[in-house]
Amino acid sequence: MIKKQITLLIALFFSSIHLYSQNDETIEVFIDSTSIMIGEKIDYYIKIKSDTLVDIKFSEKPFFLPFEILEEYPLDTMESKLDYLFTKKYSLIHFDSGNYWLPNQKLFLNGTLKILDSILIKVKNVSVDTLKQPLYDIKPIEEVKKNYFDLIKWTLIIILISVFLIGLIYFLFFKNKMEANSLNSAPPFERAIKELKELESFVLQKDQDYKEYYSSLTGIVRRYLEEDAKVSALESTSDQLLLKLEILKTQGVLDLKTQTLNNLKNVLKTADLVKFAKSIPEKNLLYRDRSFAEELVIETNEVLPELSEEELREQEKYKLLQIKKRRKKNIYIGVLSFISLIVFSFFLAVSIYGFYPVIDTIIGNPTIKLKNAVWVTSQYGNPPVKLVTPDVLKRIKRSDDQIQSFSFGNFDIPFYIDLIFKNKKSEINNKDDQSSNNKSQVDEGEKEIQELIQLIIDEFNLRGAANIFSKKEEVKTFSGIPAIKFFGTLDYPLDDQGEKGRFNYSSYVFDFKSKSIILSILYAKDDRYAIEIENRIVNNLELIKEL
Repeated sequence: MIKKQITLLIALFFSSIHLYSQNDETIEVFIDSTSIMIGEKIDYYIKIKSDTLVDIKFSEKPFFLPFEILEEYPLDTMESKLDYLFTKKYSLIHFDSGNYWLPNQKLFLNGTLKILDSILIKVKNVSVDTLKQPLYDIKPIEEVKKNYFDLIKWTLIIILISVFLIGLIYFLFFKNKMEANSLNSAPPFERAIKELKELESFVLQKDQDYKEYYSSLTGIVRRYLEEDAKVSALESTSDQLLLKLEILKTQGVLDLKTQTLNNLKNVLKTADLVKFAKSIPEKNLLYRDRSFAEELVIETNEVLPELSEEELREQEKYKLLQIKKRRKKNIYIGVLSFISLIVFSFFLAVSIYGFYPVIDTIIGNPTIKLKNAVWVTSQYGNPPVKLVTPDVLKRIKRSDDQIQSFSFGNFDIPFYIDLIFKNKKSEINNKDDQSSNNKSQVDEGEKEIQELIQLIIDEFNLRGAANIFSKKEEVKTFSGIPAIKFFGTLDYPLDDQGEKGRFNYSSYVFDFKSKSIILSILYAKDDRYAIEIENRIVNNLELIKEL
């Protein structure tokens, strides 16, 4: 009996300890601010304090609508001598003004569901003082010229490559075939007989056709005598050709019948009358003269002596010589066509873009490459400045913590951009001191401007510049931001031998309450495209207003 009572007391003791430990866990929910601006980030915390390790499970998809979750952080655990502290953090954001309740969050603590308190948050509009804030007219729509540079360039390149490939394919695949056809072409006799047979189907419809018929007929005969009998017939008149054949007959070289020569004489006479006197012969004469020509070709072929091996070789050499002549002629025509296409493309490009842009593109002028590159739009510094540049400016690490610097390129290339953000001394040292009269404020402003100009000159001097000539004027950017333009020329060393080049520089100083912004641009004095690039950069500069 006593043992049972002792056991019951021990059980009650440990149960009370367990209950005490459960009741000793505390949960706290809070945020870093209950009143925020539109688009401002807030942090939501859940803190659990316990004297022992506990099992905590959060919702896999936490519900914070109408707020959006920017980031969810992992559970952080801190251990001390007396207890454990568990912290869960969410970063939230919202873009509408009004009063909103953050919904009740749920979690499981040692398997027990816990519902957390909701929190009221006020999201405020951004107040804009239209009396102090300068207002500007809406910018007009700016018509941007289409850049056909790349299209024209690649079109011309494709045309040139296509012509080159067509020529290469022609010479590689068709040249050998043409040579083979020339070497394996029919002998002069067979070709002449075939051409004469084709004249049988020649249709005469008008007077001009008679001239064409006799020109073809006499041409076949003359070409055959030139190629096979080695008689210079193509360049001879009718009388000269007959005289040459008579001499060859007398010498026994070409023993033609007298009747055959008389028939040829009649054919040539009729042909001359048709071609030069516009005579119209009877149709039966056409067929008769074609027969006379065929008889001449056949008889000439029969009386020709057999060619020796040496003459055959000479004949082959002659054929090869003719092939080489045709090949040279084709190459000449191809090269001339290619050069003509290049010249035509050049003048076409010059007519569209102008002489210097085309020449500078061909020789690879680096500044025209920047001008025609795809420009990028980026924001830099604080307050943010939006710049449109040929490439992204790189951050430059400086020893002075009060200066932020971004740059593109360096002084050794034809175009250099430098963007500097400098904290004002009056803001650093005298943030709380605003009791100064108007005159002292003006003097302080002038002093700061002079310090900024001196900073620009020091930057140039550090890089080895000399003979700095400068001017100063007040300007406004295209978006209406006032600036002081500090510009001029300077000498900069181009190499280690001391040779110097003359450069133009322009520095735009934008003076704001807490900071001054300096945009410096440097380029060769005789650069044709740098001014256009500078104007594009400056005209597109915008100061991004912070919320």
